[in-house]
Amino acid sequence: MTKTVSNMVVQEDTTAVIDLFCGAGGLAYGLKMAGLHVAAGVDLDPNCKYPLETNTDAVFACRDVSDLAPEDLTQWFGDASVRVLAGCAPCQPFSTYSQSRKSVDHRWTLLREFQRLAMAVRPEIVTMENVRGLATQAVWSEFVQGLEESGYTVSWSEVTCTDYGIPQNRKRLVLLASQFGRIELIEPTEKKIVTVMDTIGDLPPIAAGEQFDGDPLHISSTLSSLNLRRMKASKPGGTWRDWPNDLRADCHVRETGKTYPSVYGRMEWNKPAPTMTTQCFGFGNGRFGHPKQDRAISLREAALLQSFPRDYAFLKQDEQVSFKRLGTLIVNAVPPKLGEIIGQSIRQHLVQVRSGTLPGTQQLSLL
Repeated sequence: MTKTVSNMVVQEDTTAVIDLFCGAGGLAYGLKMAGLHVAAGVDLDPNCKYPLETNTDAVFACRDVSDLAPEDLTQWFGDASVRVLAGCAPCQPFSTYSQSRKSVDHRWTLLREFQRLAMAVRPEIVTMENVRGLATQAVWSEFVQGLEESGYTVSWSEVTCTDYGIPQNRKRLVLLASQFGRIELIEPTEKKIVTVMDTIGDLPPIAAGEQFDGDPLHISSTLSSLNLRRMKASKPGGTWRDWPNDLRADCHVRETGKTYPSVYGRMEWNKPAPTMTTQCFGFGNGRFGHPKQDRAISLREAALLQSFPRDYAFLKQDEQVSFKRLGTLIVNAVPPKLGEIIGQSIRQHLVQVRSGTLPGTQQLSLL
C-alpha cells in the first residue's frame, strides 16, 4: 500500500537511517530496537566500526563528515521512500563540563556540516540529539531556522533522561523534523525512576583493579593506597568533607576546590547515577565510586548506566581493554534507550502519516 502527502510518497517498510557521528552506535542501536532499519553509520574514529556493525548490522564508514558529499548519503539511503538523517555532532564546545573553552570553537562547524548534508539531500525525517547548552547558541537557532525554511516542521525540547527509564541524571536536547508535518517526541510513560541498584546491583562484586572472568568490561581501575583509604571513608551520596583532615587533598582546602564536593564521591543505590563522563571509571573524577564496593564503577557498569544492554559488544574477542578508549566510546554515545524513544516517536509519526491521522494535515489519498 502506498500513500501520499502533497507530492511525497510514503511506502510501508522502506525506511532507512543514516547516523552521522555514530560513535559506538548508541543512537543507531536504539533506532534499530524501535524497528527502524539503520543503513549506515559515519564516524572519524575507527574504533567505532566493530560495535556499530556488530550491534546494528549497519555499514560503517570511517569518514570525516565534513568530507561527505550528498551523493554518499544518497547511495547509502538506496531506494528507501522514507529517509531518516540522524546524528549527534560532537558537543564539547557547548558542554557544562567544558566551560573553560572559548565561546567560539571550530567544532561548531560540525553542526553546520550536518545541516549542509540535510539541506542537500532533504531526507524526509531529521533528528539531532545533543547537550542542552547548545540551545542557547546562535548556531542552534540557525540550524532550526534553516530546517524550517526548507519546509520541515520542527520540534525540539530538553529531555530529562530519568523520565524515560534511563538510570542517569542527564539532560539532553532532542530535535525532530519532518517534511510530512507535525512530529514530536513521545511523552514519558515511566512511572518509576530506575536506580543504580536496579541497574548494576546484581553484577558480581570485584575489587579495585580486578576484572571479572565472565565479562572483560566488568573491570575496575586500580586505586592507590591513599585513594583506597579515601574510598573506605566515603559515604554513598556524601563528599570528601566526610573524610578526616589527613585524607583531604590540597585542592580541597583551597577556595576553588570547595565548590566541587562531588569529586571523590560514591553513588547512591536508591537514586539514578550522576551524568556519566568519559572519565567515569576513575574514583577521583566525580561521583563515580561504587555505592558499596571500595572501587570506582567498572566499564560494564558505566555502559549499563548509559542504558546499553548487557550483551552489547564493544570489543572483539580477546581484544585488550583500554579504559580511556572504552570510556570515551561508552559515554560519548547517545543512551540507547533515548535512541529507542526517538525511534518510537518517528515510527508513531509515520503511522499517523500513513493512516491519514497526522494532526494538522488532510486525509491521505491512496494511490
